[in-house]
Amino acid sequence: MHALGHPERGFKSIHIGGTNGKGSTSHMVASCLQSGGYRVGLYTSPHLLDYRERIRINGIMCSEDFVVQFVSKWKVHMLELGLSFFEMSVGMAFVYFQREAVDIAVIEVGMGGRLDSTNVINPLVTAITNIDLDHQAFLGETRAAIALEKAGIFKPGIPAIIGERHDETDMVFEHMAQTKNLPLYFAEDFEFELVPSDLIGSYQRKNQRLARVILSKLPGFSLTTTDIHEGLKHIVQSTGLSGRWQVVSDAPFTVLDTAHNPHGLRETMGQFTQISNSPMHIVLGMVQDKDVHSILSLLPLDAYYYFCAPSIPRGFPSDQLTDAALKMGLAGTDCGTVAEAWQQAQKNAKPIDRIYIGGSTFVVADALAVRTAN
Repeated sequence: MHALGHPERGFKSIHIGGTNGKGSTSHMVASCLQSGGYRVGLYTSPHLLDYRERIRINGIMCSEDFVVQFVSKWKVHMLELGLSFFEMSVGMAFVYFQREAVDIAVIEVGMGGRLDSTNVINPLVTAITNIDLDHQAFLGETRAAIALEKAGIFKPGIPAIIGERHDETDMVFEHMAQTKNLPLYFAEDFEFELVPSDLIGSYQRKNQRLARVILSKLPGFSLTTTDIHEGLKHIVQSTGLSGRWQVVSDAPFTVLDTAHNPHGLRETMGQFTQISNSPMHIVLGMVQDKDVHSILSLLPLDAYYYFCAPSIPRGFPSDQLTDAALKMGLAGTDCGTVAEAWQQAQKNAKPIDRIYIGGSTFVVADALAVRTAN
């Protein structure tokens, strides 16, 4: 950020982190603000099909020309500084939001918080969705340690909102709030009537509550009840969000979801298994930094699995995933790629059956690429 001259000072912002749901919450907040007539920047990661998904204003991706021009102008400086791909992307987003004079930008934290490159902003509100065991090699082995890293986005005097309470993390957040002399709120302490939304995953109820608390604590921005209801009703259309409990077929029922750690998969599997009593087919892949055994232990034994690896360098090898799953009593076969796994699931499933595709954001990305190509 130093080489770019702290462009983030040119716009107001909301900063959202956490282990699960920060993407959905960010899109909810952005959609409601757009419904209220504001010009809203939105930075999220990772992307699924197009790099420019990360940087949007009122749902419209930044132009290819802007990306090319930015890289051409700053490439030498960024390489000299040794910036990561993510850090370069954050700088690009902040320059774009400043240049395009957004009224406010909703900024999603990357992996952690304290050391995250998005943490150079001075937001109007910070929020943390929830804390689960994820990215332990980087963030810590316990929920308390991870919460401390996530709470690194807290700023003195700036309201902070926590999406979910947990015995191991509440005290961490309360201590950080006291240290930084800021008002701390737990979304679970607020009651809102759930309103219809085009994000239909059952776990979105918690994200909706957090989004509404964020908006209620946001100074200087006025939204009516209608603005909020309309914003929550049209999130996908307003922001371009995809991959969150995205139903792509009715016969057989087929859903894609980017949940990729125990907390997220526990939620999605709970919903998937309750849809009906029809046979379940699950296309599953992971990346290498996940606790494979913890995730596999959450999956239903009465489903048939099509194991695969996402097409990225850190994809967990499908044969190793298959071996681990079979040892834990899951039935399935090694399909190699996401495309082959989905094809096999479709071949075996009857119209009344169910297909779930997930385990990783990058599995969903590959599935969407297959769908787009077809």
